[in-house]
Amino acid sequence: MIDLKPPPYALDALEPHMSKETLEYHWGKHHRGYVNNLNKQIEGTELHEKSLESIILASYNKGDILPAFNNAAQVWNHEFFWESMKPGGGGKPSGELLELIIRDFGSFEALIQEFKLGAATHFGSGWTWLVYDIEHKKLAVLKTSNAINPLVLDYYPLLTLDVWEHAYYLDFKNLRPDYIATFLDKLVSWDAASSRLDAAKVSIEGKKDGGN
Repeated sequence: MIDLKPPPYALDALEPHMSKETLEYHWGKHHRGYVNNLNKQIEGTELHEKSLESIILASYNKGDILPAFNNAAQVWNHEFFWESMKPGGGGKPSGELLELIIRDFGSFEALIQEFKLGAATHFGSGWTWLVYDIEHKKLAVLKTSNAINPLVLDYYPLLTLDVWEHAYYLDFKNLRPDYIATFLDKLVSWDAASSRLDAAKVSIEGKKDGGN
């Protein structure tokens, strides 16, 4: 059984940039709905005792997607999204993450522009991610549609922005570019991204050691 995980802050903690009302609907109804629907789908199946990540990988089924995938991936995506933000967020990363951004994008400002463009031009519903591309050993901006996430695409996710309309319509109406700019200027947690980069490095090294 999968539990509904709360955001790591109070529902009004992101105001005035993201309203309490948005969190009440987005987390309290949409995210909760994915959890409830997933638990109904996996009840009495071999997936019932598995972790959320294991359910995602099993139900993705190498691209031949099984019914539980969309709800499972959306639960994970939303947890990751809440943790990609913090009160008093925005600003600029530091340390190794900033060094990699400059190496792979040319500058921090170039990353911001690429992320904004990716999120603004994403057609329909989905997600925009900052990821570590395992194959090419570099950071990249990734767009995924609907519930698809980097876990099934051999990337390590560092940040995500939800570009489904329900994520921003109460606060920004149809002005998705304003929502994107607010996320990057006022909400994004570069601390979370740095911690995830550290975890990705440990995981990659562990896989190397395991393969020797």
